[in-house]
Amino acid sequence: MEKKPFLTLQQVQEITKTYPTPFHIYDEKAIRENARKVKEAFAWNPGYKEYFAVKATPTPRLIQILHEEGFGCDCSSLPELQLSDVCGVKEHDIMFSSNVTPAEDYKLASDLNTIINFDDITHLDFYDKVVGDWKETMSCRFNPGGDFVLNNSIMDTPQEAKYGMTREQLVEAFKYMKQKGVKHFGIHAFLASNTVANAYYPALARILFQLAVDVQKETGVHIAFINLSGGVGIPYRPSQEPNDIMAIGEGVHQAYDEVLVPAGMDDVAIYTEMGRFILGPYGALVAQCIHQKHTYKEYAGLDACAANLMRPAMYGAYHHITVLGKENALCDHTYDVTGGLCENNDKFAVDRNLPQIDIGDYVYIHDTGAHGFSMGYNYNAKLRSAELLLCEDGSVEMIRRAETPKDYFATFDFTGLFDNIK
Repeated sequence: MEKKPFLTLQQVQEITKTYPTPFHIYDEKAIRENARKVKEAFAWNPGYKEYFAVKATPTPRLIQILHEEGFGCDCSSLPELQLSDVCGVKEHDIMFSSNVTPAEDYKLASDLNTIINFDDITHLDFYDKVVGDWKETMSCRFNPGGDFVLNNSIMDTPQEAKYGMTREQLVEAFKYMKQKGVKHFGIHAFLASNTVANAYYPALARILFQLAVDVQKETGVHIAFINLSGGVGIPYRPSQEPNDIMAIGEGVHQAYDEVLVPAGMDDVAIYTEMGRFILGPYGALVAQCIHQKHTYKEYAGLDACAANLMRPAMYGAYHHITVLGKENALCDHTYDVTGGLCENNDKFAVDRNLPQIDIGDYVYIHDTGAHGFSMGYNYNAKLRSAELLLCEDGSVEMIRRAETPKDYFATFDFTGLFDNIK
């Protein structure tokens, strides 16, 4: 698919009169359109709910936009719970899926009356000791082990993942929770990451639907929902075709009708927790070329770095790059596109064919709407950038200001030492 920026050079030149680069920016109109399409794809299921994965983009304005479109929040830590709550997302609109969970996280999740999704069977006794407030609706995370195979290809290896319970543990957990007064049970699983394959969710659904039928027979519990979690990916590379969410929804529908309905379980709600698919393509990191270097390779140095977008440095992940104003120019130069960290892996692209990049050019790095800003950090005392929203009416709103040196030093307690730092 062709990668097109949702901003023009002229728009960026206007934006930077107020908000200097680098910045992450999000397209509100496209976000809302995508949210509505996701709901349409699963409208056949009356109880359907998308719980946006807050870890992907923990930005209040974006959480509020998605909540306005009917989405809940998938949280995995105490601050994510607090963030969702203050954004107006309440009670069963929050799914709490955590692992190696501290006591205070469980306590807050219980106090907020969220749906708690247990990652491990040992957490049940732990929860009983530190909280003890068993809710009517609770959930457990399942890990089938082995390899997850789709169309004769290994998509991922659940047996290597730290998440979830075995089948035997899941049955034991449900029996334990039933004794504690839980009346409605959920099953949750995540078997592969960033799949660009329409068959992933339907295949996962069949596994979980059959598991639900069998477990309900064995335990007598009421399975209220099945949470397909995340894993529906986006095409980071132009050579990839995007997922068709309508086809995915229909594939899950078919599996539902073939497995759950004949078992008399047609009241089961379907939940999802997509972060990347919901926001990924609708955010970008905009930076400016401030240096060039000509040694053994050609380098284009940006005013952004891995502190603004970690994925390429951490995973070697591909993010497409557009040089704004040169969209139709020949890609006849080969660059390493770098940031200023004192780490050699601080590269947004390696040996990337691009148009000639001149100092002052604006560079648009695609698909940073999920796991972009959120993975930022302060190594080398680099400061995290602002987040902006391209509103539906074409205006631009700052939804998170850029950090300052004062923010960086805020956790130190050397009275008076930093008083002159702004």
